[in-house]
Amino acid sequence: MRFAMTFSALLLGAGMAQAQMSLSFEWGDIPACNSGKPNVVGSPRFVIRGVPAGTTSVEFRLKDLDVPGYNHGGKKLKVTRDGAIPFGTFSYKSPCPPGGAHTYQWTATARKGGKVLEKAVARRRYPE
Repeated sequence: MRFAMTFSALLLGAGMAQAQMSLSFEWGDIPACNSGKPNVVGSPRFVIRGVPAGTTSVEFRLKDLDVPGYNHGGKKLKVTRDGAIPFGTFSYKSPCPPGGAHTYQWTATARKGGKVLEKAVARRRYPE
């Protein structure tokens, strides 16, 4: 399945009027899954735009918004400004809702050392 969705960034600084960072992704050709037992698969293709100046890494995390306590994993990467992260850059546990659709959210957190600069999110129901 291939999906793409873009959402504006969530800004952490007070008084900032517009979002600067955005995230989009495509799941890729991951195996269909509805058993509640996720497969370990290669990461989606991500495109991240508007990475703040001074960013030293971007952390990607997947959350099932219907089962937020489940850890699907993610990875912290060095990302160039307005860069693409190809399919399979890291492994994670695929979306795999038992018996229905869930809403999944990828979050990209731009950091300078330990300081969070900005976050961007992209959400999608799986399966659609």
